[in-house]
Amino acid sequence: MATVTFNVRTIGPEPTGATPIDEEDLRGLIPEFIATRADLNQVEYENILRYLPEAQRRARGKPEVVLSYGFMMGLHRGMFCDVWRWAGTLRRRETNIGVDPSLIAPHSMQILGDANYWHENGVFSPDELAARIHARLVQVHPFPNGNGRSTRLIADLYLYSIGIDAFTWGSETLDIDGTTRQLYLECLLESLGADDFSRLVHFARS
Repeated sequence: MATVTFNVRTIGPEPTGATPIDEEDLRGLIPEFIATRADLNQVEYENILRYLPEAQRRARGKPEVVLSYGFMMGLHRGMFCDVWRWAGTLRRRETNIGVDPSLIAPHSMQILGDANYWHENGVFSPDELAARIHARLVQVHPFPNGNGRSTRLIADLYLYSIGIDAFTWGSETLDIDGTTRQLYLECLLESLGADDFSRLVHFARS
């Protein structure tokens, strides 16, 4: 069978603030029919929806499992396994956001270790803890793509694991440009810059 290659221009531009998908990453695209960004968004959404019950089963009543490096890696793999061959693998190149690739694993482990300590000792409210997990992992940017979605889901699954309703994240998709995504990015950057997560929490619950 002939090899089908794609490029960023074929699929379409990333939404504002998203990590660009380079040629090497695109070679890991599994479905051959994808030709547009809308196609890609749809198949990723369907993959995530299929995996969600399994992720919830693993998380139920087990916050210490959700707040683990292995869970983070397995979650990304499950969310995107039918779309990308590199699902569940760490980023290997420099990107527009994130730490040096060699620092991804230790930084992610440190963040999740901090989150476990916060949880066990009641340092933050559950909502603030969930928002901090998401924001700090986004700052590391562990994966080639899908960082926002996977780390938002980690935050939601942490809340689910302790019996609290998941965030709504503005009640609209954050995968396309628009006022909701712009507000989300503003809240995210403000929270990291000021170490004040109140606005991000308010957005996530709106």
